[in-house]
Amino acid sequence: MSKVVAVYVRVSTKNQDQRSQEPDLKKWAAACEDEVVWYRDTASGKTMERPGMDKLLADIRGGKVSAVVVWRLDRLGRTAKGLTTLFDELRERSVGLVSLKDGLDLSTPAGRLMANVLASVAAYETEVRAERVHAGQLVAKAKGKTWGGSKKGRRLSVTDEQVAVIRRMQSEKAGVSAMSRATGLSRPTIYRLLGVHADG
Repeated sequence: MSKVVAVYVRVSTKNQDQRSQEPDLKKWAAACEDEVVWYRDTASGKTMERPGMDKLLADIRGGKVSAVVVWRLDRLGRTAKGLTTLFDELRERSVGLVSLKDGLDLSTPAGRLMANVLASVAAYETEVRAERVHAGQLVAKAKGKTWGGSKKGRRLSVTDEQVAVIRRMQSEKAGVSAMSRATGLSRPTIYRLLGVHADG
């Protein structure tokens, strides 16, 4: 049975898209001589239990996959424990791992060291992001903001600080729900600030 190369794509929320990842991955796949199979998830990287990842792991354990390709390592997951466990399993099963942006090779000691460092960095970034969201919620509550938007007919004031938080989180590809929790603003208000429609 011939093995396939697995290309894995993950976004955290439905408000994110895969356009930032796909061009590079498609270019790589087009140059690959082996058959390529795509696996996709729309889920948080805080857990390794996702439909696309579950299917990928099942195929790896079934001996169907020769290598896993991702755009960046944190697309596989954002917990150091989950990633290092995955690295160990890939190595034990002689499955390669290619990260286009990180440029690592699990077959070498240096590559394994780099992978573990990047896994720790991904976990650290997740913790910092959660702390920022929590701090934003505390600021919003201190200013008397309530979740659920404004009353009909009352114009909701938006502070420069809230706009700054939204812009920063937008650059980090955070979802509108997270922005709403961090700022205390309603989702429609945030969509207006982002210049898009709520149904988009």
